Amino acid sequence: MNYVYILRCSDDTLYCGWTNDLEARVTAHNSGRGAKYTRSRLPAELVYSEEYESRSEAMSREWHIKRLSRSEKLELIASGKR
Repeated sequence: MNYVYILRCSDDTLYCGWTNDLEARVTAHNSGRGAKYTRSRLPAELVYSEEYESRSEAMSREWHIKRLSRSEKLELIASGKR
């Protein structure tokens, strides 16, 4: 499986990414081995995720989510998928 996810960082910013191992990726972010963006904003909490069969679907969805406004991302998070 492939996943698109949103993390809420300690400074209340949101980070969106994709992975094929969600649990390991969140652990990597929180141990400082994730994205450069999250390293200085730890801890990061998983607040949203979606599951996809293919890598290309997940990457496409990540691209679309990254183009949403913060308020639109918060609405997506509030929709409750996880």
